[in-house]
Amino acid sequence: MTSFEKTCPHTIVFDLDGTLVDTAPDLITALNYVLDREGLPPVPMASARNMIGAGARKLIERGLEAEDRTVTPADMDRMTADFIAYYADHIAVESRPFEGLEAALDHFAAQGHRLAVCTNKLEWLSKRLLDQLDLSRRFAAICGADTFGVQKPDPTIFRETVARAGGDVKASIMVGDAGTDVGVARRAGVPVIGVSFGYTDVPIAELKPDRLIHHMRDLPAAASSLMTVSPLITN
Repeated sequence: MTSFEKTCPHTIVFDLDGTLVDTAPDLITALNYVLDREGLPPVPMASARNMIGAGARKLIERGLEAEDRTVTPADMDRMTADFIAYYADHIAVESRPFEGLEAALDHFAAQGHRLAVCTNKLEWLSKRLLDQLDLSRRFAAICGADTFGVQKPDPTIFRETVARAGGDVKASIMVGDAGTDVGVARRAGVPVIGVSFGYTDVPIAELKPDRLIHHMRDLPAAASSLMTVSPLITN
């Protein structure tokens, strides 16, 4: 452990879907439930994974686009409500933490770092999911798209999440799988670690995160390497 890491606890901020938890099976099941009610065929799991990451409404829009369908705003509101109701009742049927996650979280906790979640999922759904997976207790803050009225990549959601966790933005790191995560980190002026196993229509490597990992076992070392340099924000 470096002297900088010893003297400067960090706040490690995680995206949720595709970063902490492989939620695709339950999200796509909920999407296909809604599509079936509209008389549309299901979206294959493999192609639908990269539709995830911008919230329920956008996921439904992308599912409709796959069938060249458009709907009225009122119909979209109804479909989104149906999706959320179904998903809330089936939120952790097949969703599981990515391999190596809990060991990485244990490492950060042992070093005195704070942990937080910053997601474009609704806050109450995020907490329900993490509760059912027995992960909520590990995080000092769990903040979603509705917590502060803004979504990633708006830097406000990142800054307020760190503040709610009791941390300092000048000593924080973002961990995520998609452009919104890289974008929020860049706008907040903090380093970002990309994970290659998540959900994104643009490969995370092309977005040039400060570090790129392919398994959660590599996260502690990647984070430590970013803690050995001065934070990007200086005022």
